[in-house]
Amino acid sequence: MTTIAGRRRRPARVVLQVFLTVMAVGWLFPVAWAVYNSLRDYDFTSTHGYFSFGGFTIKNYVDAWAQGNFGRTFYNSAVITVPSVILTLLLASMAAFVLARFSFRFNLALLVLFTAANLLPQQALLVPLFRMFLNVEIPYSISDSGSLYDTYIAVIAVNVAFQTGFCTFVLSNYMRTIPKELQEAAFVDGAGVIRQFWQVVLPLCRPALAALATLQITWVYNDFFWAVAFMRTGDKFPVTSSLQNLRGQFFTDYNLLSAGSVIVAIPTLVIFFLLQRHLRAGLTLGATKG
Repeated sequence: MTTIAGRRRRPARVVLQVFLTVMAVGWLFPVAWAVYNSLRDYDFTSTHGYFSFGGFTIKNYVDAWAQGNFGRTFYNSAVITVPSVILTLLLASMAAFVLARFSFRFNLALLVLFTAANLLPQQALLVPLFRMFLNVEIPYSISDSGSLYDTYIAVIAVNVAFQTGFCTFVLSNYMRTIPKELQEAAFVDGAGVIRQFWQVVLPLCRPALAALATLQITWVYNDFFWAVAFMRTGDKFPVTSSLQNLRGQFFTDYNLLSAGSVIVAIPTLVIFFLLQRHLRAGLTLGATKG
């Protein structure tokens, strides 16, 4: 019976594998095509076409790095991304701990509020946020304008505000899978609430934190909307602005632009490969629990 059932399922499994293979190729082909053309000379491709073979060079990467000012923009992205991710995960883990481990009447309403906030379009808050940052006064040593406008703090704050709700929702569900007996045992041993959070619950959330960190780094790193909205100084723009520097007003070298795109994508790929083990664990843990 098992053999017959397995044979009956075999055609469906083959169709599924073919479908997944086609989808994987469909997703990987543009990336591979960009990498391929980034290693080719524009004069060669303009003469022989993009579907030709030959004209390989690494000059595009050298020119893209120089023209795109990647050294400065990578620094700007790091200044924005690192604090944003750390603050988001810290605040979200604290809120999730309260929602998951304590029974308050407002827990469900607060979780719904966090989730609903993520459904609000970012553009709907652009004008009020712009006016708020423009009118909040800070020392002139931080900003030449004397306000939060045109500062890293504005971009970091808005990223933390928009991402905390999603991370809280994910971490609260994850923390509910942790046995409460661990927290009770820590309480019996004399551990307070803060110590239970830092030394018991938070270390067990490492897979979820790694998965969220990967997603948050990707989202904040690739964001350009808030930087354009709340900054005016070109030297403060993130790395995504470097691609705009590679586009000419009347002419665009797409081989050069492909090289710049590959350079921009390298940090996110490095983060993914460093955290992929924890990422898989964070995405699959709890899938087989009843």
